[in-house]
Amino acid sequence: MSIAPTTTSTRLDLPPLRLGGITVDTPVVLAPMAGITNTAFRRLCREYGGGLYVSEMVTSRALVERNPESLRIISHDEDELVRSVQLYGVDPKTVGAAVRILVEEDRADHIDLNFGCPVPKVTRKGGGAALPWKLDLFTGIVQTAVREASRGNIPLTIKMRKGIDEDHLTFREAGKIARDAGVAAVALHGRTASQFYSGKADWNAIAELREALPDVPVLGNGDIWSAEDAIRMVQQTGVDGVVVGRGCQGRPWLFGDLMNAFEGRDERHQPGLGQVADTVYRHAELLVDTFGNEMMALRDIRKHMAWYFKGYVVGGELRAALAAVPTLEVLRGLLDQLDRTSPYPGTDAEGPRGRAGSPKRTSLPDKWLEARQLNPEQQADIAAAEVDISGG
Repeated sequence: MSIAPTTTSTRLDLPPLRLGGITVDTPVVLAPMAGITNTAFRRLCREYGGGLYVSEMVTSRALVERNPESLRIISHDEDELVRSVQLYGVDPKTVGAAVRILVEEDRADHIDLNFGCPVPKVTRKGGGAALPWKLDLFTGIVQTAVREASRGNIPLTIKMRKGIDEDHLTFREAGKIARDAGVAAVALHGRTASQFYSGKADWNAIAELREALPDVPVLGNGDIWSAEDAIRMVQQTGVDGVVVGRGCQGRPWLFGDLMNAFEGRDERHQPGLGQVADTVYRHAELLVDTFGNEMMALRDIRKHMAWYFKGYVVGGELRAALAAVPTLEVLRGLLDQLDRTSPYPGTDAEGPRGRAGSPKRTSLPDKWLEARQLNPEQQADIAAAEVDISGG
């Protein structure tokens, strides 16, 4: 992997992130992403740098029901020092039962709760980023989860968005409720649900939350595409650490850059095309180990191709073939067609990746915004929000 110095001499002096009894020397968190942050991708990322690597989100109901796929999702490699799991749930009792399983069966060292999903099929049921609007429901879930996690001395954190839209912000109240409930940290994505991933993340809101919660770690999320972005976020907001999601898609070496930045080194990874090809093949091999099935693994690697080769000189036919690769043998042959001497393309390989979506009115349950408390009908319907989805 080619490593080059940057032109910046900015250096951060940020202490390790402490979550209960866990110390994260590099205050960087890999955001949970469905279909992305499985054991294979987490291994790739942590081979480059330090941080806290969170598994794919699992719904509380599926975990309580012992869904085989959910049990696979929360599995970790033996050498993952901190087994981090993110839960999604809408019912305090179900969330509490899921946390109890993780604690009593020794399946996690850190638990995070997702309150940031902006996907319509979640928010229209009152889940995800819509949920903190109902203060009683949010309070019940967080208090129950913290209580159950504390039985095993496991730190519990939350990840949330600013709110539903600019007229219905929730991060201020939610942050204080979570702090008072005893969470180990609060992470804020500086967008509303209605923004999805469009526009710019509001780092001012992150700074506001950091100032409002001086007695609990606050982490910032949104628009961190490079180590320099992380540096700017820390300087502008005063956060205790950063959460990285889409910025590392197709770029597991970003965690090496982040570790260098937080340790005061200017070196950055700038891989040539041959090095990217080697990483893609290794990723595919690790996915075979993860799924125990080559066909499933190669189907999974396809979505990563556009991210890995963003900005690199790769012909259209070859890109299409890579996006439909069926076996490791075929993948090897396709990668061998690349010009391994092609250098790092610079800014063309950096910046936003993945679909941002477009701003739209958030789908919500009937009369959801009329009050900050659940009415009887909403109380009866809320459990239907538990679906398998990721976001935040």
